[in-house]
Amino acid sequence: MSRRQITLVIVGLMISMFLSSVSQTVVGTSMRTIADSLHGLDLQVWVVTAFLIVSTIVTPIYGKLSDIFGRRPLFLIAIVLFLVGSIACSFAQDMVQLAAFRALQGLGAGGLMSLPMTIMADILSPRERAKYQGYFLAVFGVSSILGPLIGGVLAGTPEILWLDGWRWVFLFNLPIGIAAVWMVFHYLHLPAHHERVRIDWWGAALLVVGVVPLLLVGEQGREWGWLSAPAIACYAVGTIGVVLFVWVERRMGDAALIPLHLFRSSTFSMATLLGVFTGFGMFAAMMLIPFVLQIVHGMNPTEAGFATLPMILGLMIASIGSGQIIARTGRYRFFPVVGLGVMALGYGLLVTLSYDSPLWALLLAQFGIGLGLGQLMQTLTIASQNAVQAKDMGVATSSSTFFRQLGGTAGVAVAFSLLFARLPETLRESFSRTDLRADLATALEDPAVLADPGNARILDVLQHPEQIGGALNSDSSFLNTADPRLAAPFLDGFNTATLMPFWVGLITVSVAFVLAIFFKAPPLKQKSAMEEAMEQRARLAQLEADASAPGSYAPPVTTSSIPVVGGSGDRSASAP
Repeated sequence: MSRRQITLVIVGLMISMFLSSVSQTVVGTSMRTIADSLHGLDLQVWVVTAFLIVSTIVTPIYGKLSDIFGRRPLFLIAIVLFLVGSIACSFAQDMVQLAAFRALQGLGAGGLMSLPMTIMADILSPRERAKYQGYFLAVFGVSSILGPLIGGVLAGTPEILWLDGWRWVFLFNLPIGIAAVWMVFHYLHLPAHHERVRIDWWGAALLVVGVVPLLLVGEQGREWGWLSAPAIACYAVGTIGVVLFVWVERRMGDAALIPLHLFRSSTFSMATLLGVFTGFGMFAAMMLIPFVLQIVHGMNPTEAGFATLPMILGLMIASIGSGQIIARTGRYRFFPVVGLGVMALGYGLLVTLSYDSPLWALLLAQFGIGLGLGQLMQTLTIASQNAVQAKDMGVATSSSTFFRQLGGTAGVAVAFSLLFARLPETLRESFSRTDLRADLATALEDPAVLADPGNARILDVLQHPEQIGGALNSDSSFLNTADPRLAAPFLDGFNTATLMPFWVGLITVSVAFVLAIFFKAPPLKQKSAMEEAMEQRARLAQLEADASAPGSYAPPVTTSSIPVVGGSGDRSASAP
């Protein structure tokens, strides 16, 4: 491909990357407003994890199908599904509907997450890819900045064009999606190789059976009980599904949804494992911190969006810097070690914070986590791609993304489950603190406090002590107008409840840091996946020609040994 063709393709991919990444971050700062509007703050975990579960499960399916049918048609299908889901989300009438529509949105997002990196691997060598992936992560950073800001502004606006402001959180990305469809349709043309292959439908079905129950119990374990009948049933079904999935994948061989031979590479296996831990730490922090900013520090959604800038700034600095270093030196082994170490320091600061800690401490912790993430995300993807053959590029990239998203989905489920499981206990403990009780008693003796309408809801809760444990489950907006002395026990209790998930994040990242010390990093390849595939096909063609020459003999060459690079389905662009 010419440099101009590559540039146009990359612009289209960046637009699509922006679309997928902004869809994850835009909900963070607006979720509290959405949940309060739909009366289901305790159900918001379903909205987040429905999107993550579905997008996680379909990610390897997109990768495998793109290896078979080409990148372009699968990419267009992913964008269209995402836009249909976005429109549906904007008309949700309750949290259950919103969760279902977010799942539909996730059906398209799974392709938007993995296919851009796969297409880049097709057209760029690993060293060039590192530089461009740094720019891609910068786009991710920009979208992560704009997402919370856009979400905060829209959620903070009562009404826009006769619709609630928060509904535009899902509608604003329609023009972006249309631009992405246009760019991909016009400029993405890769060589297409049409061959008869088996599709691993059983593997796809068993992946759902194995993953969904385990994630479901992660979300609902606190309500069901971790050893209740529904939880045990989920453990059993999930375990059976995983075992059968591995058995089917072994039987399918190269046609498997996630070919097991990929894990024979220690580099791919370690990069995948580190990706799981990285996803856990990333999503747990990105989804919990906006809640701390809004509930504990009293910010509105827009202010919380601005307050997430340090994490995004750290991510952008580290991603662009590490990409440039990898492109120039070809060295990348030390980035996972340093990145996880810095990320652990950020989590270490988070677990020391109290409800009255200065805001700058939380901002500094965010910067550390972002600085670590920026060194990890592209490096682990490049390592996975560099460890496989050209014919497995799509499935390897999507598998890497799948396991990172799996870790992220588990991170969100575990974080919010621990948060709301601990919250009733930490609220009771906060109301037992002598200093907070003294301030509370003083406020309750003030006639002005009792007469203030902004304190009505919190006074009602205080008059019914049995409600305190669940006071923040469905609607926390009453804290915005309450007297600080009345709100202090609630803020302290919520902040204390967040420390447990932050501790789990710290332990997870620390374990990953130790594993990263043993990470092996082979030298980066000098050619793109398309170039490797073309050369391999040329060599095989030459072998066939030599074999057909008089007096010569060579073993027959089968098409199963020929690397396939996902194409656009455009036969006029087919490779020789």
